[in-house]
Parts: sequence; C-alpha cells; structure tokens
Amino acid sequence: MPPGKIVVLFDVDNTLLDNDGVTEDLRRYLEQEVGAEPQKRYWVLFEELRQELGYADYLGALQRYRIEHPRDPHLLAVSHFLIQYPFADRLYPGALDVIAQAKRAGTAVILSDGDVVFQPRKVERSGLHHAVDGNVLIYIHKERELEDVERRFPADRYVLIDDKVRILSAVKRVWGSRVTTVFPRQGHYALDLQDVAQFPVPDVTVSAIGDLLVGDRFARVLSGAGP
Repeated sequence: MPPGKIVVLFDVDNTLLDNDGVTEDLRRYLEQEVGAEPQKRYWVLFEELRQELGYADYLGALQRYRIEHPRDPHLLAVSHFLIQYPFADRLYPGALDVIAQAKRAGTAVILSDGDVVFQPRKVERSGLHHAVDGNVLIYIHKERELEDVERRFPADRYVLIDDKVRILSAVKRVWGSRVTTVFPRQGHYALDLQDVAQFPVPDVTVSAIGDLLVGDRFARVLSGAGP
C-alpha cells in the first residue's frame, strides 16, 4: 500500500466484538458441561496462562485443564463450543458500519493480541476478516510491534481504536501526533475507572463503537479535523 493514506487500526475484543459476553457464555456452558467447581478451576488456569503469555488463551487453558483431567469426556464438547461459537452475533451495533466508513477514507486493519489459532478463528467467524479485506494483524504484544505495523501498512497518519487505554497510551508515546487514539468505553477494562485514570486521556472517547457514526464525528476523526 502506498504511503499518504490513512490507516485505521481496530482492536477486536470489547472494541468491535463483545468478548465479555462470549466469556460469560463460556462460563455458563462450562458449568453446565463439567460442573461448578471444574468451571472455576478452568478460569484459574485461564488467568495463570494469561499472566504467563500476556494475552487470553482459551484453548490453551482448556489444554491445561485436560492435563489435570485427561479422562473427562466433556472436554470435546467444550472445545467444539469454542471453535463453533457464533461470534458474528456478538459484534457491537454499528461495528461493521464503522469499518465501512474507515475504508472509504483509507485502509481498515484489524490489530489484535491473541493466540495463533483461536483469535484468527474469532476474527474469521465474526465476519471481521472479510470486513477489513483480510488485513489482519495478530501479535503477542501489539504495542511492541509498531515497526512491523508500519512496514506492512505505511501511512502518514493512523487512527487506533481500542478499549484499553494502556494500549492507546503506549502507541501514542511512539507515534505521537501521527496517531489519533479512540477509546470506546466498552467491556470490563474500559469501565475500570481506577485503571483508566492511570493513563493520559485519549484523543477521542465514546460510550460505544457505534457512537462514532453519530453526526460527522468519525468523519472528522478520519479527516484529521479532530473529535
């Protein structure tokens, strides 16, 4: 892609897609399939693995649970639940329309953290892979990979839309005025007021991703005119 265009970088979980809702569905399904105490054990393993890896690994946690319970016949059902989950039903209202407007101004790119199997599956089954024309980047720590992002999608200006102010702040420190940071206050990270208060205020804050479509707000962001 030639430089000079705007590139809009979209996070996935709790930015375009209600991942908290996915997690709650999995919690209920686990309790139904394996019981209350094993369900709690799964989430302990999940959090341990998140601390080790720096990202959520649902299938990895299931593998760890399997090591502890190698004969549990319900594990295949849980695996099927995760792989076949209807992620498109969890897209936030207006998410695809925001991507479409971004594409009219420049290039839309998914910029996500995650594992190498489940996260790409989520992006594909949700319809997001198609919506951004296959422009999907998934890293272990995306805020550390900005040089690679620039190499793959060079541009004079970027817009980053992410529910984590930690990520927005980290990218702003590197790219400065070249990036406009957009903070949709969706999901448990964005609603943690104590955590949010630790970081500089993003350039643009909205209550929901779909609110960018109200009036000419997103058009102004894309044009560089401000919020």
